[in-house]
Amino acid sequence: MRAARILLLMFACLLRASFVFAAEPQFAAVLPGKSIELPRDTGAHPAFRTEWWYATGWLETPDHQPLGFQITFFRSATGHPASDPSAFAPTQLIIAHAALSDPKLGRLVHDQKIARQGFGLAYAKPDNTDVRLDTWRMVRAPDGHYDVSADAAGLALHLTFTPTQAPLLQGDNGYSRKGPLPEQASYYYSEPQLRVTGSVTRPSADGASHAPTPTPVTGSAWLDHEWSSTLLASDAVGWDWLGANLTDGAALMAFKVRAADGRAVWAHAALRTADGHVTQYGPGDVDFSPTRQWRSPRTNTQYPVATVVRTGDIRWQLTPLLDDQELDSSESTGALYWEGAVTIRRDGQPAGHGYLELTGYGKKLKLERR
Repeated sequence: MRAARILLLMFACLLRASFVFAAEPQFAAVLPGKSIELPRDTGAHPAFRTEWWYATGWLETPDHQPLGFQITFFRSATGHPASDPSAFAPTQLIIAHAALSDPKLGRLVHDQKIARQGFGLAYAKPDNTDVRLDTWRMVRAPDGHYDVSADAAGLALHLTFTPTQAPLLQGDNGYSRKGPLPEQASYYYSEPQLRVTGSVTRPSADGASHAPTPTPVTGSAWLDHEWSSTLLASDAVGWDWLGANLTDGAALMAFKVRAADGRAVWAHAALRTADGHVTQYGPGDVDFSPTRQWRSPRTNTQYPVATVVRTGDIRWQLTPLLDDQELDSSESTGALYWEGAVTIRRDGQPAGHGYLELTGYGKKLKLERR
Protein backbone atom coordinates (compact mmCIF):
# COMPACT_ATOMS: atom_id res chain seq x y z
CA MET A 1 0.00 0.00 0.00
CA ARG A 2 1.22 3.46 -0.70
CA ALA A 3 -0.11 6.97 -0.22
CA ALA A 4 -2.40 8.54 -2.76
CA ARG A 5 -2.96 5.24 -4.53
CA ILE A 6 -6.63 4.91 -3.72
CA LEU A 7 -7.15 8.65 -4.06
CA LEU A 8 -5.65 8.24 -7.49
CA LEU A 9 -8.51 5.88 -8.26
CA MET A 10 -10.93 8.57 -7.11
CA PHE A 11 -9.25 11.04 -9.45
CA ALA A 12 -9.71 8.64 -12.32
CA CYS A 13 -13.37 8.21 -11.43
CA LEU A 14 -13.91 11.96 -11.38
CA LEU A 15 -12.24 12.32 -14.77
CA ARG A 16 -14.38 9.55 -16.21
CA ALA A 17 -17.48 11.34 -14.97
CA SER A 18 -16.72 14.22 -17.32
CA PHE A 19 -17.28 11.99 -20.35
CA VAL A 20 -20.47 10.33 -21.58
CA PHE A 21 -20.19 6.59 -22.14
CA ALA A 22 -22.65 4.20 -23.75
CA ALA A 23 -21.77 1.66 -21.07
CA GLU A 24 -19.81 1.53 -17.83
CA PRO A 25 -16.13 0.90 -18.70
CA GLN A 26 -14.77 -2.48 -17.69
CA PHE A 27 -11.32 -2.96 -16.18
CA ALA A 28 -9.37 -6.17 -15.69
CA ALA A 29 -9.95 -7.99 -12.41
CA VAL A 30 -7.41 -9.06 -9.80
CA LEU A 31 -7.88 -12.79 -9.28
CA PRO A 32 -6.27 -15.26 -6.87
CA GLY A 33 -4.23 -18.06 -8.36
CA LYS A 34 -2.66 -15.99 -11.12
CA SER A 35 1.12 -15.91 -10.84
CA ILE A 36 3.19 -12.79 -11.44
CA GLU A 37 5.65 -13.41 -14.27
CA LEU A 38 8.93 -11.51 -14.10
CA PRO A 39 10.46 -9.67 -15.82
CA ARG A 40 7.43 -9.23 -18.11
CA ASP A 41 5.22 -7.96 -15.29
CA THR A 42 7.69 -5.21 -14.41
CA GLY A 43 6.02 -3.30 -17.27
CA ALA A 44 2.65 -1.57 -17.42
CA HIS A 45 -0.76 -3.27 -17.30
CA PRO A 46 -3.07 -0.78 -19.06
CA ALA A 47 -6.16 -2.99 -18.77
CA PHE A 48 -6.19 -2.39 -15.00
CA ARG A 49 -7.56 0.80 -13.51
CA THR A 50 -4.40 1.97 -11.72
CA GLU A 51 -0.74 1.09 -11.26
CA TRP A 52 2.38 2.52 -9.62
CA TRP A 53 6.13 2.11 -9.45
CA TYR A 54 7.10 3.48 -6.05
CA ALA A 55 10.68 3.77 -4.79
CA THR A 56 11.80 5.00 -1.38
CA GLY A 57 15.13 4.81 0.38
CA TRP A 58 17.91 6.08 2.58
CA LEU A 59 20.96 7.85 1.16
CA GLU A 60 24.29 8.97 2.61
CA THR A 61 26.39 11.94 1.48
CA PRO A 62 30.22 11.91 1.37
CA ASP A 63 30.26 13.60 4.79
CA HIS A 64 28.01 10.82 6.16
CA GLN A 65 24.82 12.88 6.36
CA PRO A 66 21.56 10.90 5.93
CA LEU A 67 18.84 11.77 3.41
CA GLY A 68 15.53 10.12 2.57
CA PHE A 69 14.00 10.07 -0.92
CA GLN A 70 10.86 9.08 -2.81
CA ILE A 71 10.27 8.81 -6.57
CA THR A 72 6.94 7.50 -7.83
CA PHE A 73 5.20 7.04 -11.16
CA PHE A 74 1.45 6.35 -11.35
CA ARG A 75 -0.56 5.15 -14.34
CA SER A 76 -4.35 5.57 -14.25
CA ALA A 77 -6.79 4.26 -16.87
CA THR A 78 -9.57 6.82 -17.13
CA GLY A 79 -12.18 4.61 -18.78
CA HIS A 80 -12.26 6.77 -21.88
CA PRO A 81 -13.16 4.54 -24.87
CA ALA A 82 -10.09 2.86 -26.33
CA SER A 83 -11.76 3.13 -29.75
CA ASP A 84 -11.25 6.90 -29.75
CA PRO A 85 -8.68 7.43 -32.54
CA SER A 86 -7.63 10.90 -31.40
CA ALA A 87 -4.02 11.34 -30.34
CA PHE A 88 -5.40 13.60 -27.60
CA ALA A 89 -7.75 10.95 -26.19
CA PRO A 90 -7.24 10.83 -22.39
CA THR A 91 -7.26 7.05 -22.05
CA GLN A 92 -4.35 6.96 -19.59
CA LEU A 93 -2.97 9.49 -17.12
CA ILE A 94 0.64 9.52 -15.95
CA ILE A 95 1.38 11.12 -12.57
CA ALA A 96 4.72 11.44 -10.77
CA HIS A 97 5.93 12.51 -7.32
CA ALA A 98 9.49 13.22 -6.16
CA ALA A 99 10.55 14.06 -2.61
CA LEU A 100 13.68 14.50 -0.51
CA SER A 101 13.91 14.44 3.31
CA ASP A 102 16.88 16.51 4.50
CA PRO A 103 17.55 16.98 8.24
CA LYS A 104 19.53 20.16 7.46
CA LEU A 105 16.34 21.69 6.06
CA GLY A 106 14.15 20.16 8.75
CA ARG A 107 11.36 19.40 6.28
CA LEU A 108 10.37 17.52 3.17
CA VAL A 109 11.02 19.04 -0.27
CA HIS A 110 8.77 17.68 -3.02
CA ASP A 111 7.35 18.19 -6.49
CA GLN A 112 4.63 16.59 -8.64
CA LYS A 113 3.58 16.30 -12.28
CA ILE A 114 0.54 15.06 -14.19
CA ALA A 115 -0.20 14.60 -17.91
CA ARG A 116 -2.25 12.47 -20.26
CA GLN A 117 -0.28 9.71 -21.94
CA GLY A 118 0.93 10.44 -25.44
CA PHE A 119 3.33 12.07 -27.89
CA GLY A 120 6.31 10.25 -26.38
CA LEU A 121 6.37 12.67 -23.45
CA ALA A 122 4.25 10.71 -20.97
CA TYR A 123 3.92 6.94 -21.03
CA ALA A 124 4.12 3.63 -19.19
CA LYS A 125 5.26 0.84 -21.49
CA PRO A 126 4.33 -2.85 -21.14
CA ASP A 127 6.69 -5.84 -20.72
CA ASN A 128 9.48 -3.94 -18.97
CA THR A 129 9.60 -0.95 -16.62
CA ASP A 130 9.85 2.17 -18.76
CA VAL A 131 7.79 5.08 -17.43
CA ARG A 132 8.21 8.73 -18.29
CA LEU A 133 6.62 12.07 -17.55
CA ASP A 134 8.37 14.90 -19.34
CA THR A 135 12.02 14.78 -18.14
CA TRP A 136 11.27 12.41 -15.24
CA ARG A 137 11.93 8.77 -16.04
CA MET A 138 12.40 5.28 -14.57
CA VAL A 139 13.82 2.59 -16.86
CA ARG A 140 14.73 -1.02 -16.09
CA ALA A 141 17.79 -2.30 -17.99
CA PRO A 142 18.13 -5.88 -19.30
CA ASP A 143 20.38 -6.79 -16.36
CA GLY A 144 17.67 -5.67 -13.90
CA HIS A 145 19.08 -2.36 -12.69
CA TYR A 146 17.01 0.82 -12.80
CA ASP A 147 18.04 4.26 -14.01
CA VAL A 148 15.96 7.00 -12.37
CA SER A 149 16.02 10.73 -13.05
CA ALA A 150 13.85 13.63 -11.92
CA ASP A 151 14.81 17.27 -12.31
CA ALA A 152 12.15 18.80 -10.11
CA ALA A 153 11.38 22.14 -8.49
CA GLY A 154 13.76 22.48 -5.56
CA LEU A 155 15.43 19.10 -5.95
CA ALA A 156 16.86 16.64 -8.45
CA LEU A 157 17.37 12.88 -8.28
CA HIS A 158 19.74 11.03 -10.61
CA LEU A 159 20.00 7.53 -9.21
CA THR A 160 20.78 3.95 -10.18
CA PHE A 161 19.12 1.05 -8.33
CA THR A 162 20.98 -2.28 -8.54
CA PRO A 163 19.26 -5.45 -7.26
CA THR A 164 21.07 -7.51 -4.63
CA GLN A 165 18.21 -9.96 -4.03
CA ALA A 166 15.34 -11.57 -5.90
CA PRO A 167 11.98 -9.73 -5.99
CA LEU A 168 9.61 -10.41 -3.09
CA LEU A 169 6.12 -11.48 -4.21
CA GLN A 170 3.66 -10.08 -1.69
CA GLY A 171 0.68 -12.00 -0.35
CA ASP A 172 -0.09 -15.26 -2.16
CA ASN A 173 2.53 -15.28 -4.96
CA GLY A 174 1.74 -11.67 -5.74
CA TYR A 175 -2.02 -11.67 -5.05
CA SER A 176 -2.23 -9.21 -2.14
CA ARG A 177 -5.47 -8.86 -0.16
CA LYS A 178 -6.37 -5.34 0.99
CA GLY A 179 -9.72 -6.10 2.65
CA PRO A 180 -12.08 -8.85 3.83
CA LEU A 181 -13.49 -9.46 0.31
CA PRO A 182 -11.40 -11.36 -2.27
CA GLU A 183 -11.87 -8.63 -4.89
CA GLN A 184 -10.30 -6.05 -2.53
CA ALA A 185 -6.83 -6.95 -3.73
CA SER A 186 -3.95 -6.04 -5.99
CA TYR A 187 -1.07 -7.70 -7.77
CA TYR A 188 1.97 -6.63 -5.79
CA TYR A 189 5.70 -7.36 -5.66
CA SER A 190 8.62 -5.53 -4.07
CA GLU A 191 12.33 -5.24 -4.79
CA PRO A 192 13.99 -4.63 -1.42
CA GLN A 193 17.68 -4.13 -0.65
CA LEU A 194 18.40 -2.27 -3.88
CA ARG A 195 21.89 -0.76 -3.86
CA VAL A 196 21.75 2.95 -4.76
CA THR A 197 24.40 5.15 -6.36
CA GLY A 198 24.13 8.53 -8.05
CA SER A 199 23.54 12.12 -7.01
CA VAL A 200 20.91 14.41 -5.55
CA THR A 201 20.52 18.16 -5.76
CA ARG A 202 18.94 19.83 -2.75
CA PRO A 203 18.10 23.44 -1.92
CA SER A 204 20.46 25.46 0.22
CA ALA A 205 19.69 25.27 3.93
CA ASP A 206 20.55 28.97 4.40
CA GLY A 207 18.32 30.16 1.56
CA ALA A 208 21.25 31.49 -0.45
CA SER A 209 20.53 32.33 -4.07
CA HIS A 210 23.54 30.53 -5.54
CA ALA A 211 22.82 27.59 -7.84
CA PRO A 212 22.79 24.28 -5.94
CA THR A 213 25.27 21.62 -7.00
CA PRO A 214 24.71 17.84 -7.15
CA THR A 215 25.84 15.80 -4.14
CA PRO A 216 27.13 12.24 -4.69
CA VAL A 217 25.19 9.67 -2.66
CA THR A 218 25.09 5.97 -1.92
CA GLY A 219 22.47 3.99 -0.05
CA SER A 220 19.65 1.47 -0.29
CA ALA A 221 16.14 1.56 -1.73
CA TRP A 222 12.84 -0.31 -1.74
CA LEU A 223 10.79 -0.49 -4.96
CA ASP A 224 7.10 -1.43 -5.01
CA HIS A 225 5.16 -2.25 -8.17
CA GLU A 226 1.42 -2.72 -7.76
CA TRP A 227 -1.64 -2.74 -10.04
CA SER A 228 -5.35 -3.16 -9.40
CA SER A 229 -8.87 -2.23 -10.52
CA THR A 230 -10.61 -2.37 -7.15
CA LEU A 231 -11.25 -0.11 -4.15
CA LEU A 232 -10.78 -0.70 -0.45
CA ALA A 233 -13.57 -1.63 1.94
CA SER A 234 -16.18 1.12 2.40
CA ASP A 235 -15.36 1.50 6.12
CA ALA A 236 -11.64 2.13 5.51
CA VAL A 237 -10.46 5.67 6.32
CA GLY A 238 -6.73 5.21 5.61
CA TRP A 239 -3.74 3.02 6.21
CA ASP A 240 -0.29 2.71 7.75
CA TRP A 241 2.45 1.04 5.67
CA LEU A 242 6.08 0.12 6.28
CA GLY A 243 8.82 -1.08 3.93
CA ALA A 244 12.17 -1.74 5.63
CA ASN A 245 15.61 -2.85 4.50
CA LEU A 246 17.16 -4.50 7.55
CA THR A 247 20.87 -4.44 8.38
CA ASP A 248 21.22 -8.23 8.31
CA GLY A 249 19.90 -8.38 4.72
CA ALA A 250 16.31 -9.16 5.66
CA ALA A 251 13.29 -7.27 4.29
CA LEU A 252 10.05 -6.35 6.07
CA MET A 253 6.74 -5.13 4.62
CA ALA A 254 3.72 -4.46 6.85
CA PHE A 255 0.46 -2.58 6.47
CA LYS A 256 -2.74 -1.91 8.36
CA VAL A 257 -5.90 -0.60 6.67
CA ARG A 258 -7.75 1.39 9.36
CA ALA A 259 -11.39 2.04 10.16
CA ALA A 260 -12.52 5.31 11.77
CA ASP A 261 -12.16 3.86 15.28
CA GLY A 262 -8.59 2.71 14.56
CA ARG A 263 -9.38 -0.99 14.27
CA ALA A 264 -7.83 -2.97 11.45
CA VAL A 265 -10.10 -3.48 8.44
CA TRP A 266 -7.27 -5.61 7.10
CA ALA A 267 -3.60 -6.10 7.94
CA HIS A 268 -0.72 -8.13 6.58
CA ALA A 269 3.05 -8.40 6.82
CA ALA A 270 5.87 -10.36 5.22
CA LEU A 271 9.36 -10.84 6.64
CA ARG A 272 12.01 -12.34 4.37
CA THR A 273 15.35 -13.32 5.88
CA ALA A 274 18.62 -12.78 4.02
CA ASP A 275 18.66 -16.46 3.01
CA GLY A 276 15.22 -16.16 1.37
CA HIS A 277 12.88 -17.65 3.98
CA VAL A 278 9.54 -15.78 4.03
CA THR A 279 7.18 -15.59 6.99
CA GLN A 280 3.66 -14.28 6.28
CA TYR A 281 1.61 -12.60 9.02
CA GLY A 282 -2.18 -12.44 8.82
CA PRO A 283 -4.53 -9.72 10.11
CA GLY A 284 -4.45 -10.95 13.72
CA ASP A 285 -0.64 -10.92 13.83
CA VAL A 286 0.00 -7.35 12.65
CA ASP A 287 -0.56 -4.07 14.46
CA PHE A 288 0.68 -0.46 14.46
CA SER A 289 0.77 1.18 17.93
CA PRO A 290 1.67 4.90 17.98
CA THR A 291 4.21 6.13 20.54
CA ARG A 292 4.46 9.80 19.51
CA GLN A 293 2.35 12.23 17.46
CA TRP A 294 3.35 15.23 15.32
CA ARG A 295 0.98 17.97 14.17
CA SER A 296 1.55 19.67 10.80
CA PRO A 297 1.86 23.47 11.10
CA ARG A 298 0.39 23.79 7.58
CA THR A 299 -2.64 21.49 7.64
CA ASN A 300 -3.12 20.92 11.40
CA THR A 301 -3.17 17.18 10.67
CA GLN A 302 -1.80 14.97 13.44
CA TYR A 303 0.27 11.94 12.43
CA PRO A 304 1.69 9.08 14.56
CA VAL A 305 5.24 9.60 13.27
CA ALA A 306 6.81 7.27 15.85
CA THR A 307 5.20 3.87 16.25
CA VAL A 308 5.72 0.24 17.15
CA VAL A 309 4.87 -2.34 14.50
CA ARG A 310 4.09 -5.83 15.76
CA THR A 311 4.53 -8.86 13.51
CA GLY A 312 3.72 -11.96 15.52
CA ASP A 313 5.95 -11.85 18.62
CA ILE A 314 8.41 -9.34 17.10
CA ARG A 315 8.18 -5.64 17.84
CA TRP A 316 9.76 -3.07 15.56
CA GLN A 317 10.28 0.47 16.92
CA LEU A 318 10.09 3.19 14.23
CA THR A 319 11.65 6.65 14.72
CA PRO A 320 11.45 9.35 11.99
CA LEU A 321 14.55 10.90 10.44
CA LEU A 322 12.64 14.18 10.91
CA ASP A 323 9.05 14.92 11.89
CA ASP A 324 8.02 17.15 8.99
CA GLN A 325 7.69 14.67 6.13
CA GLU A 326 4.16 15.59 5.08
CA LEU A 327 3.43 15.61 1.34
CA ASP A 328 0.57 17.59 -0.20
CA SER A 329 -0.19 16.25 -3.69
CA SER A 330 -3.35 18.31 -4.25
CA GLU A 331 -2.11 19.32 -7.71
CA SER A 332 -1.92 15.71 -8.93
CA THR A 333 -3.56 12.87 -7.00
CA GLY A 334 -5.26 15.10 -4.44
CA ALA A 335 -3.84 13.22 -1.45
CA LEU A 336 -2.46 14.68 1.76
CA TYR A 337 -0.24 12.19 3.55
CA TRP A 338 2.89 11.66 5.64
CA GLU A 339 5.60 9.51 4.13
CA GLY A 340 9.02 9.55 5.65
CA ALA A 341 12.35 7.93 6.35
CA VAL A 342 12.47 6.04 9.66
CA THR A 343 15.06 4.10 11.61
CA ILE A 344 14.12 0.59 12.74
CA ARG A 345 14.91 -1.13 16.02
CA ARG A 346 13.97 -4.76 16.68
CA ASP A 347 13.06 -5.42 20.29
CA GLY A 348 15.15 -2.40 21.25
CA GLN A 349 18.22 -3.16 19.12
CA PRO A 350 19.23 -1.27 15.91
CA ALA A 351 17.89 -3.25 12.94
CA GLY A 352 17.82 -1.09 9.78
CA HIS A 353 16.09 1.70 7.86
CA GLY A 354 12.76 2.05 6.11
CA TYR A 355 9.89 4.24 5.03
CA LEU A 356 6.62 4.72 6.90
CA GLU A 357 3.47 5.95 5.17
CA LEU A 358 0.42 7.37 6.96
CA THR A 359 -2.80 8.24 5.12
CA GLY A 360 -6.32 9.22 6.10
CA TYR A 361 -5.36 11.15 9.23
CA GLY A 362 -6.56 14.54 8.02
CA LYS A 363 -9.92 13.31 6.77
CA LYS A 364 -11.54 10.08 5.71
CA LEU A 365 -10.56 8.87 2.28
CA LYS A 366 -13.74 8.84 0.18
CA LEU A 367 -13.13 5.56 -1.58
CA GLU A 368 -16.56 4.84 -2.96
CA ARG A 369 -17.07 4.99 -6.71
CA ARG A 370 -18.65 8.19 -8.03
